[in-house]
Amino acid sequence: MRILVTNDDGIHAPGLEVAAEIARALSDDVWVIAPELDQSGVAHSLSLNDPLRMREVSERRFAIKGTPTDCVIMGVRHILNGRAPNLVLSGVNRGSNTGEDVTYSGTIAGAMEGTILGIPSVALSQAYSHDTRLRPHWQTALHFAPDLIRKVLGAGMPRDVLVNINFPDCTPEEVRGVAVSSQGKRDQEWIRIEPRHDGRGIPYFWIAFTRGEQATASHGTDLSALADKRIAVTPLRLDLTDEPFMTRLAQVFE
Repeated sequence: MRILVTNDDGIHAPGLEVAAEIARALSDDVWVIAPELDQSGVAHSLSLNDPLRMREVSERRFAIKGTPTDCVIMGVRHILNGRAPNLVLSGVNRGSNTGEDVTYSGTIAGAMEGTILGIPSVALSQAYSHDTRLRPHWQTALHFAPDLIRKVLGAGMPRDVLVNINFPDCTPEEVRGVAVSSQGKRDQEWIRIEPRHDGRGIPYFWIAFTRGEQATASHGTDLSALADKRIAVTPLRLDLTDEPFMTRLAQVFE
């Protein structure tokens, strides 16, 4: 089995090494193709107005000056041209990708692009808290991911569906199990604008986030699973069509 590993935290991110180790537990044919720089929050964007620069870091390891989506396309269409991977692993992201994160996340986008190209794809993310921000529990993802991925593949992944796996902020011994979960929804007060001033008094702004929203998450969601120290496994569809409202609109415009 040939595995393409990418991420959105960049070629030097610790989580990328964890993902590569997870991949090597599944296969000896592993290719790492990741962004040259941190691409967190770029979602499913393509580099259309800039060239893609490629740097061979080492054998089967490449850095692309572009987005996670660019990396997967470069990997499949150029680097592995004619020898497409059997699996795309995107991550392991530093921080969870739950709830609305899936619409912003470059990690999810890497798996999404693999899915678009017809390749079974899995996004992997390791949650952290204020206390573990600098040292996330990478061992938790490393311990559980290979077996989870084997089971997901063994179940037979539907076409146009990717799997989003989030590991809780705890040690492997503290994990309480696996929860097959739906995508959660946060209180939208979690995102805010933080104003500041530079050395010349000119204002600038940061997008900032409030942590700890999982405490009020709805039961059965990825957010509640992580709050309960369970691994959240969430299948995500490429098709965003809302069929009930589509039916209503068809009646309106009949």
